[in-house]
Amino acid sequence: MTRCVLVTGAGGVGKTTISAALGVTAAQNGLHVLVLTVDPARRLADALGLKTISNEPSGVPTVENLSAAMLDVTAAWEAIVRRHAPADAAERLLVNPFFRAIADRFPAAQAYAAGEEMAVYLESGRWDLVIVDTPPAAGGIDFFAAPTGMKQLVGGKLLRFLTGAGMPGRRALYRVTARPVFRVVDALLGGPLLEAIADFLLDLRSMYDGLAARAADIERHFSRSTPIIATTAEPTPLREADRFFSALPKSLPSPELVVFNRVLPDEWANGKRAPNGLDDSVREVLKRNLARWSDEVRRQSDAREEFVAQHRVGLARVPWIASPPTDVEALSALIAAADGFEQLDLTSP
Repeated sequence: MTRCVLVTGAGGVGKTTISAALGVTAAQNGLHVLVLTVDPARRLADALGLKTISNEPSGVPTVENLSAAMLDVTAAWEAIVRRHAPADAAERLLVNPFFRAIADRFPAAQAYAAGEEMAVYLESGRWDLVIVDTPPAAGGIDFFAAPTGMKQLVGGKLLRFLTGAGMPGRRALYRVTARPVFRVVDALLGGPLLEAIADFLLDLRSMYDGLAARAADIERHFSRSTPIIATTAEPTPLREADRFFSALPKSLPSPELVVFNRVLPDEWANGKRAPNGLDDSVREVLKRNLARWSDEVRRQSDAREEFVAQHRVGLARVPWIASPPTDVEALSALIAAADGFEQLDLTSP
């Protein structure tokens, strides 16, 4: 069975770098690994030293057994529609502007598409390990909530109210007098736009059975996955990480590990004395800066200890580095310099 590690957390904490580094390490240990990111900013490609990365998994030339892919939301939703909607409804949905707006611009749609892609890769059997760099929205919670949310959207009360309890024909829906809400829309927007909305609503409902079944598959994969939280010791990412624990559905596994990124060296807490022989004004500035860094190291340490104790979770620490890794060697070195990742067991499927 293919293992799945879900790297969650707030934006800007280094989730993509950590995902790439874990993927490199696991592949160097002999596992066949796929790293999937939903970040369109090319951070995974940059970290792995790749010129291009696409929706289709491709091998990383410098690491045997390692593949990488970046979610293309438009392509993913085209595949989802063709998978779950009748052929004629699929063709209409793919050119409907309302559907395109939802699929391309709404974070929840991106999160659901990522879940479907994850499920496809896990079920393919091509890899021993799939690492997902999850969307940062709401600290990663939106990713886990997306299957239920999409099911509720497509089969929810509002859509049933607008289209009827069953699946009415288009002519019935176009009779705006049958739906008071449509009379208002018709008066404001006009008949042609109303018909486009009606087409969208009816075709969207035609996907419900397929989406509901696939949502159950995705949630089953979630329940078998290993979620980890990436964060820094800064207040905002820590609040997001804390919220993740309280908002995660109880049917899903609790994170086994929290990864604190950009950890300052412990020795900086010693508050080393400024060297002699400096101009007094320079020496005074240096003393103040050393004291600030010493205080910051202790603050970070206290934040880590408090978080781990509160949530009873394992701890991994990734050291601060001056610039982000841009090649496989730097990623491998980053994990080698870290501690706590042995809990993930990146040596066996």
